[in-house]
Amino acid sequence: MGGIFINIEINKKSGVPLYIQVKKQIMDEIKKGTLKVGTKMPTERELSQRLKVSRNTVSAAYNDLEQDGALQSYQGKGTFVVEEAVSWESQNIKNKIIKFVDLGLEEALEIGMKPEEFLEIVNQRVDEKKQIMDKIVAIYVECNIEQAKMFSKQLSKNSNTNVMPLTISDLEKMDKDTKDMIESAEFIITTFNHINEVTNLTTGLNKEILGVAITPNLEPIVKIARYGVNIKFGFVCMSEEFMFKIRGALENAGLSEIDIKYSNTTDDDELKDIIAKSDVMIVSPGRYKDVKRANSGNKEIIEFLYSLDDGSVKALRSKIIEIKFKK
Repeated sequence: MGGIFINIEINKKSGVPLYIQVKKQIMDEIKKGTLKVGTKMPTERELSQRLKVSRNTVSAAYNDLEQDGALQSYQGKGTFVVEEAVSWESQNIKNKIIKFVDLGLEEALEIGMKPEEFLEIVNQRVDEKKQIMDKIVAIYVECNIEQAKMFSKQLSKNSNTNVMPLTISDLEKMDKDTKDMIESAEFIITTFNHINEVTNLTTGLNKEILGVAITPNLEPIVKIARYGVNIKFGFVCMSEEFMFKIRGALENAGLSEIDIKYSNTTDDDELKDIIAKSDVMIVSPGRYKDVKRANSGNKEIIEFLYSLDDGSVKALRSKIIEIKFKK
């Protein structure tokens, strides 16, 4: 059989969905560097035969990894570790930029400008654009405040943009502070599933709405799945929206049957009661400290995290530059 050998061990008694086991171990091999940039993966049929699992199991793992940006399939060529595609794209962009630089340098030399003078102009222009980017203010809108704060902070760091958090509820109320905040922003960022809602709630404010994707981290799902069916989980977060989101993420991972009590209580006694009646606690980032402080029984606490999709953030960064440079 062709294709690279991947060291994957399947435990059919662990309770962890098989496709998650396959996905997790492939991701681990990529992170370790065992599966390097541009590595061609075994076909779904080859890997399913090696692991003695159904082809659908491997297909589900590959599809998830493609959505996460870890793998990329090319018709007639096979499936590759995603960085190969990124490398091809980056190389093409780099070559295009080099051609623009060459063209500018040739123009400068033709009018008698020295290369050093040309370089000075380039550096000055880059500094000007960086200063413009640093002054950009944007709004990030989410359905719950903890994710809004978390992702606005990440976007500020990753896009050199001052991103401020708001919630859907803030837009629905639209008090003076919220309206002033939006009017002072260059644009609004939100997740793709909220774009229509945010657009409708900000009608008349003439702000461009940009979308990003977020994905649940695999690690907490794997930890939850490893527990037996008799385990009682408690889940604590800030908002009902986050509870709904987590419930959906667990259902998509095949964990809809687990025994879990969801709550967004801020009452200390209720919180202690939930912890006492649970074997394992699952928390959102905004409630981790509360649960840890009330966790007198030293129950395990699993922090359920979402992450901004890397590819989506890169596309957003390019769009921000495009918008600003048009002005």
